Amino acid sequence: MTQEKTKGAAALWSGRFNEPVTELVKHYTASVTFDQRLAEFDIEGSLAHARMLHAVDILGGEDLASIENGLAQIRDEIRSGKFTWSVDLEDVHFNIERRLTALVGDAGKRLHTARSRNDQVATDVRLYLRSATDEITALIKNAQRALLDLADQHTETILPGYTHMQVAQPVSYAHHLMAYFEMLARDAQRLGDCRKRVNRLPLGAAALAGTTFPIDRMMVAKALGFDGVCENSIDAVSDRDFAIEFCAAGALIMTHLSRFCEEIIIWMNPRFAFVDLADRFCTGSSIMPQKKNPDVPELIRGKTGRVNGSLVALLTLMKGQPLAYNKDNQEDKEPLFDTVDTLSASLRVFGDLLGGIKVNVEAMRNAALEGYATATDLADYLVKKGVPFREAHEAVAQTVKFAEGRGCDLAALTLPELQQFSALIEDDVFAALTLEGGLKARSHIGGTAPARVKKAISKARKSLV
Repeated sequence: MTQEKTKGAAALWSGRFNEPVTELVKHYTASVTFDQRLAEFDIEGSLAHARMLHAVDILGGEDLASIENGLAQIRDEIRSGKFTWSVDLEDVHFNIERRLTALVGDAGKRLHTARSRNDQVATDVRLYLRSATDEITALIKNAQRALLDLADQHTETILPGYTHMQVAQPVSYAHHLMAYFEMLARDAQRLGDCRKRVNRLPLGAAALAGTTFPIDRMMVAKALGFDGVCENSIDAVSDRDFAIEFCAAGALIMTHLSRFCEEIIIWMNPRFAFVDLADRFCTGSSIMPQKKNPDVPELIRGKTGRVNGSLVALLTLMKGQPLAYNKDNQEDKEPLFDTVDTLSASLRVFGDLLGGIKVNVEAMRNAALEGYATATDLADYLVKKGVPFREAHEAVAQTVKFAEGRGCDLAALTLPELQQFSALIEDDVFAALTLEGGLKARSHIGGTAPARVKKAISKARKSLV
């Protein structure tokens, strides 16, 4: 059966109006160009609603069968690209409803009994976001696995740890990578917490006050896999805090990816030369033939602003709305959809990028020797000899100043030179002043000792099973 030619949205909702909307208004208010991605979720919700209506004797068996068959055909048409979307019908809901009516007649008109587009769209968005959350959580875990694979190769690799972008203390490069693992772990936890609040059924709230029909909301919730229902009908249709919360979690995910990418960009610079990135993640210059630009990390860094913007857009969208539903909420979808798309694409390429990082172990180690990274180890050495920490701190500061004057590292000073600053310094000090010794000494939980980092990697792998 061919699709019925659309005759405008007036046939669906505007019987009390004296004139149709203009073409300008029609295109300005239509959302079907972007909300059609909710189609499968709209059909899923409609099927659950129809079966509930039948179960409570509102919808007859023949009508239910017709609706089920019609929606199945529409779903096939959408998947195959044969469905004709019409701006005249405003949104995904009206497009599907009109097609269903064309296919099954009056049964299609009865489907909207005991619901409104207000609770219908809120349900569709929650179903969509639940699915997107699960997909993005899986992508986070894939990125975490890639981090672990890289960390496994570099538990013994020494990196200068920085504070204020100045050399601070030597760390295992694997330990540095594991910091990002922990960030992403919290990101996944935040998404899991957000999912709990997403996974509540609005359907049954109708326009805002509920319905006079004897519906069974818990039946629909169970059929759609929701954990429960939205307890207040006004709140169910009017708030989008679940979408805002998702975007906030998304902004943090992108912030974490951006920080890592910023380091890759800096470390690829020849002044650092800590890492190189596989060519597939880089581009050249149209004028400078020697250039190898880290485009993918830069773009992830840039797209972080895009997700931050979506979060601000949704917060601003909601801040001045009186209860209950307002047309403003049509504007929730594009920022939300864009956040989902940006997160998905960024996490996919980030996980791949991690496998394209080549580490310059020698350059990292040499850099750690340049900034007196073992100065704290010398202070700790003196404290263990009985010197109060503040006195030890001052003694080491004077030692560093002396070494700077000599243009050498602390470990290159002779024992007599070191003893100028504390008579308690003995031959065993040199073990404390090596980079390897500094790493090995920090063997507590959360420390950078290679043996401890290996245990952390093993524990982390188990957490992803």
